[in-house]
Amino acid sequence: METAFAGVKVLDLSRLLPGPFCSMLLADFGADVIKVEDPKGGDYIRWWPPLLGKNSGFHVVLNRNKRSLTLNLKNQAGKDILLQLATKADVLLEGFRPGVMDRLGLGYEVLKEVNPRLIYCAITGYGADGPRAQRAGHDINYLALNGVLSHSGPSGAPTLPGVQIADLGGGALYAAFSIATALFARERIDAGQYIDLAMADGALTWNCLRWGQYLGDGVVPANGDGFLNLGFACYNLYQTRDNRYMSLGALEPQFWKLFCDTVGRPEWNQPSYFEPGPHQDELRAQVAALFREKDLEEWIRIFATVDCCCEPVLNMEEVMADAQVRQRNMVVDLLHESWGAYRQLGIAPKLSRTPGSINRHAPELGEHTGEILAAIGLDEQSLQQLRRDGVI
Repeated sequence: METAFAGVKVLDLSRLLPGPFCSMLLADFGADVIKVEDPKGGDYIRWWPPLLGKNSGFHVVLNRNKRSLTLNLKNQAGKDILLQLATKADVLLEGFRPGVMDRLGLGYEVLKEVNPRLIYCAITGYGADGPRAQRAGHDINYLALNGVLSHSGPSGAPTLPGVQIADLGGGALYAAFSIATALFARERIDAGQYIDLAMADGALTWNCLRWGQYLGDGVVPANGDGFLNLGFACYNLYQTRDNRYMSLGALEPQFWKLFCDTVGRPEWNQPSYFEPGPHQDELRAQVAALFREKDLEEWIRIFATVDCCCEPVLNMEEVMADAQVRQRNMVVDLLHESWGAYRQLGIAPKLSRTPGSINRHAPELGEHTGEILAAIGLDEQSLQQLRRDGVI
């Protein structure tokens, strides 16, 4: 089948998580993503343990479907090669601090001169301007500064999420959406554009419900204060007898009634179940005591045919074996000539006419340097010289 991004060429200079996840999404749907890496070590995430073969398991997941080109961008010959590649590229993605690419002589103003249709996406922590523009940061800092942590977790202290919300939700997903948007717009305006994407900005918008609540009631949101962040008994996590957890999301009256009837506690089904107040603490304690009476597997059996939004908290091993996950092809069994058999994450969006696919394992460092540079006219003698000079 035709792929959605067939013919789209992406130069990905990013490292670690946000940029590579973004370019993985593009590659999954057919973009030719060239991962441009420093010859001396490449993307740092390649070497983070635990390893699968010679590469990090993180790299194996994040950089599938891509080709790897090593290129020293501090060397003039390396800069010249990137400029040449940029003339034929559709997208350039980078994750440096603001100004780094300009100092290398490879910023947007330079690149758009050689390719006016180029879409240049810069993922940064805080954006291209503002008082924090040059400040270092990580996911935890962005979430702290934009308020997400202030209302996350139970009452008493903020809780750090188990996944990187700012990196992935605020950065990678917005970047992929922005690039797709710019590609769509280019068909009408016949020009590329610059995308200034701050992870802190993107994650800030994930506050949309709490933002709206604050607009309405004027009460500063806090952790454990609302029906969606462990403040209500009907929407919470409960420990089982064997120290596992069940998730209860019985927000709507019909779900709460069914839950109460299923566990033999119809007296809990009162209008106050969905009202804030100190009674929520008492109700939550009663529900918690109930869940501690049985092991996780017993609760799974009890709620297997009861449609009241009560599900087990699965660990990663259990998720990979889950029937729903398997049916949706969210676990893909692959075989690598060196690593052996492994399980790759599947592709979440299911497009009927232009579906995504996994066609390449994550590349070794510089695995495709020769073929990429040969395609722009460099012969073997030139490649050998570039290697001797430390350019590739």
